[in-house]
Amino acid sequence: MLLSIRFITTVNFTALAVTKVENTNIFSTIDGIFQKLVTILEKIIFFDIAGFPLIVLWLILGAILLTFRMGFINIRGFKHAIDIVRGKYDSPENEGEVTHFQALATAISGTVGIGNVAGVAIAIQLGGPGAVFWMTIGGLFGMTSKFTECTLGLKYRRINSDGSIAGGPMYYLSKGLANMGLRAMGQGMATLFAFFCGLSTLVGASIFQTNQSYIAVSNVIPGLSSWVYGVIVAILVAIVILGGMKRIGIVAGSLVPTMAVIYIVACLWILGINFTEILPAFGKIFTEAFSPSAVVAGGFVTTFSIGLRRSAYSNEAGLGTASIPHASAKTNEPIREGIVALLEPFIDTVIICNMTALVIVITGVYQDYREGIDGVKMTADAFASVFSWFPYLLAFAVFLFAFSTMIGTAYQGIISWNYLFGIQTAIIPKIIYILGVIIGANVSVGAALDFTDMMLLAMAFPNLIGCYLMSGEVASDLRNYMLRLQSGTI
Repeated sequence: MLLSIRFITTVNFTALAVTKVENTNIFSTIDGIFQKLVTILEKIIFFDIAGFPLIVLWLILGAILLTFRMGFINIRGFKHAIDIVRGKYDSPENEGEVTHFQALATAISGTVGIGNVAGVAIAIQLGGPGAVFWMTIGGLFGMTSKFTECTLGLKYRRINSDGSIAGGPMYYLSKGLANMGLRAMGQGMATLFAFFCGLSTLVGASIFQTNQSYIAVSNVIPGLSSWVYGVIVAILVAIVILGGMKRIGIVAGSLVPTMAVIYIVACLWILGINFTEILPAFGKIFTEAFSPSAVVAGGFVTTFSIGLRRSAYSNEAGLGTASIPHASAKTNEPIREGIVALLEPFIDTVIICNMTALVIVITGVYQDYREGIDGVKMTADAFASVFSWFPYLLAFAVFLFAFSTMIGTAYQGIISWNYLFGIQTAIIPKIIYILGVIIGANVSVGAALDFTDMMLLAMAFPNLIGCYLMSGEVASDLRNYMLRLQSGTI
């Protein structure tokens, strides 16, 4: 039987977009500047074509085209990906800084964040349960986008004089397109990507993740000082990112499985109690994917668009960010690392996001949230419908999600900065990020967050152009790799 909703917890998570902390005049001024930029950029990045935002069409069409070009590697390479992550093909002698698993964990740490808790709730709230179906479809096709970009990331990585690794879209766009006689185009797109990535990660991610995790933690620890919280988290982040990719990989390799298990067990607990409602919930998600309920403004177009957009925010497939940590893997086989990377959207979107969605749909809490966008609170109320202390567990999970995202995105921002300004200035982005963590717990994010989110999505334009142009090269390398794998030579 479906348990009735009991709002017996005093936890009060606020909306995803802003904190309750008052803005000072200077932050209000900055927010106003960002608002003007957002107004301009929104018309470009979210330009509609027949009701569908251009960026959504760009990401999903790119993922579908790459999936066909690579012969559905997202399906046929799945088992091999599991074998690689288990360490079957690890070779300590190969160049690189981290194992396949640590590279995977670091990339996941940059995507499995508050979006998996609040983003799913927002998708259901705005697009109905059917949006979850399109989130899942986006995740499944996005597996091939991740494969392509991470293969290129490792293939064109650079080994610095100190032995550290630098890789990602800025390197395969500049080097790969130069090999095709498109040097100027490649250099321009690489610089553009690094600029977008640096703004989104160094400015946006640090502030937003601290901001939202403080909301969650302060509501279960009344009276917690925002400054104290910000400083403590900043120290923890500094300890990790100042140790470089090796330390980030070690921490992510321990943290990601821990937080995933905690959250998944909590979800399974609720689903186990309401197991008779699981199939009806799946049925509702599937039915409303094509025939949304009347409360969804815009009908199918809204459900489809919201689902795919939240999928992009959730797993970042097609944005190129995952190729940055994957470039540091200890392997001389780019295709092998690409196959590892295709697991990310599956874990992030197909598993974790769907479990969150089932909890929300089964408990029915989304029906009580027709006004406003309060993603974290909706998920908290879904957990509270079973046990009053579950929101405390959720607060802990939110903190882990936020912290893991911080260390993952910090590395992406550092590599982007180094590409633009040189490795000699590498300490500067680390300081910027750490300061952003402290600031994030004490300000209202406002339009600055909207701006950095747009920078995140804008990365898809230069990245996917490069992936399209070099897809033939990747497909050829994939055929060669699979032939060697089948013959037993690797």
